[in-house]
Amino acid sequence: MTLLRRQFLHLLVGAAAVPGAARLAVAQSYPARPVRLIVGFAAGGAPDILARLVGQWLSDRLGQTFVVENRPGAGSNLATEDVVKSPADGYTLLLASFANAVNATLYRQLNYDFLHDTAPVAGISRDPDVLVVTPSFPADSVAGFIAYAKANPGRINMASPGVGSSPHMAGELFKFMTGIDMAHVPYRSSAPALTDLLGGQVQVYFAPISACITYVKAGKLKALGVTTASRSAALPDVPAIGETVPGYEVSAWYGIVAPTATSAAIVTTLNEQINAGLADAAMKARFADLGSSAFAVSPAEFGNFLAAETEKWAKIVKFAGITAE
Repeated sequence: MTLLRRQFLHLLVGAAAVPGAARLAVAQSYPARPVRLIVGFAAGGAPDILARLVGQWLSDRLGQTFVVENRPGAGSNLATEDVVKSPADGYTLLLASFANAVNATLYRQLNYDFLHDTAPVAGISRDPDVLVVTPSFPADSVAGFIAYAKANPGRINMASPGVGSSPHMAGELFKFMTGIDMAHVPYRSSAPALTDLLGGQVQVYFAPISACITYVKAGKLKALGVTTASRSAALPDVPAIGETVPGYEVSAWYGIVAPTATSAAIVTTLNEQINAGLADAAMKARFADLGSSAFAVSPAEFGNFLAAETEKWAKIVKFAGITAE
């Protein structure tokens, strides 16, 4: 009986080790061919640059090419749908963004459920937008801006690079939390929005930091506040809006997700390697050039963040009555 019991226990231990061994084998063999990293925005912008930085890091570390493919359109929905319908084998990844959290409510008939149909892999960055006005605007602080807006309801035009973009939603959240009234003027991108702001056709823009920092440093635009919870290292003298409006926070964030049934071993491998890149001094310097801050989290933490962001922006979309163009 003792011998039989020992044989049974040996088999039991061996069987229990098989799943762990299988996960290790998957992790060690991945990737065996090039990986597609789909970006729902045009080449040359901040999302594309961040994706290429991370893709190159992963290529160098994992020995296979991570090919960045730009698939702009429908507020990044085309790219997202492409990924969620791909095999869950780790060879098609999505550069997830702020837009995905907003689109879940903004678009009424999506062909996917972002939170249900994707597996969170890793964060990449959280970037501030900046409340900017022209130098002649009659306010030099967030408090002064709010006072002026309340004294002139409906007379301030707020630019954005499109409905549902982080600058648009930053402005809508600001309106919601301060009770002011501003008219939204959407553009197709940051460039024409900035052009009209500089020309005085619009009065305010919650601009992406990468798009406006040069104008701010040159004195062509006045920065009143950054949208992140704390100040930005790129503009350390500009206060956070939350210092005046407690609880206000908006980040133009990016991360990586995969189709929902992707192996945990592959997700772990990617997360560990991406987080190693975010801790690398050279990578941090490149992020700083873009006004970006590394967003290193576990897959579970990133998943919780995605759920919280989706819930947060659903409320603002509904409050403002925003619909997709």
